Amino acid sequence: MSTTTTTPPAARPAPLSQRPPGSGFRRFKNRSATVVLTAAMVLAMIPLVLIIFEVTRRGIGVVNLDFFTQTEPPPRREGGGYAAGFVGTLYIMALAVLMSIPFGIATAVYIVEYGPNRLTSSIRFFTDVMTGIPSIFVGLFVYGLLVIGWGGMGFGTFVGAVAIAVMMLPIVTRSAEEMLRLVPNELRNASYGLGARKWQTIVHTVLPAAAPGLTTGSMLAIARGIGETAPLLLTAFGSGLIVTAMQGSPQGAVPMQLYRGAAQPFEAGVDRAWGAALCLFVLVVLFTIVARWIGSRASVGSR
Repeated sequence: MSTTTTTPPAARPAPLSQRPPGSGFRRFKNRSATVVLTAAMVLAMIPLVLIIFEVTRRGIGVVNLDFFTQTEPPPRREGGGYAAGFVGTLYIMALAVLMSIPFGIATAVYIVEYGPNRLTSSIRFFTDVMTGIPSIFVGLFVYGLLVIGWGGMGFGTFVGAVAIAVMMLPIVTRSAEEMLRLVPNELRNASYGLGARKWQTIVHTVLPAAAPGLTTGSMLAIARGIGETAPLLLTAFGSGLIVTAMQGSPQGAVPMQLYRGAAQPFEAGVDRAWGAALCLFVLVVLFTIVARWIGSRASVGSR
């Protein structure tokens, strides 16, 4: 007597035209989420679009060659420009970049390459705290320490640059730390395998590999620092004249001139403030676009 086993026929897959149970509700949820997110994005963009429109409308008629080459006239008089502010801003930012970017990158290198330890944990904690500190506190700190404190240096370009550098430092450090962590360990091990020392590996392998990301973070930090006003009010103090001294004389800057021009009751002074706002907005946008472009080129080149 022989026994035969029969295998049931395999279930035929459902045709693609037939929707599985519950698919209609899932499609409804997907469309609802898409509509909600799109509406939230539009609502978030409305203030930005209105700001861009208003600043451009009020400031485009003021910005010309004289606005960059002439000093600010009395508030009642039309014309003139913010030449002193542009010179002071470039002066302060150049010093701030020299003080913040190398030190911030060096701090990130220590955290990534020589950590983790108690010191690196403390540095990371204080860096996170500094990122959220209001800028006026930084101005008060530098004012009490260098302007009237034991430094006794008075108002000037250098102390203003110190305040801006303190604002930029945590941004540079955190962004550089993240970029250095993205460098594959295989590159480090290959360098060690060729006999390179640790400092040689960092200088010749790690930093070049992370250079695009480090540049992006630095550009974003500059975009943040170039528009700061509160720290400069307590350190550089402001001037309507072009100042070349590094320290001892109050220095002008575009954000301070904008702040004081907007507070004037005269239409000519307010118009110049709108022109300065447009210039600052364009500078921040340019720095952001350049940073995004560098980051995108780096991501494409790494593939």
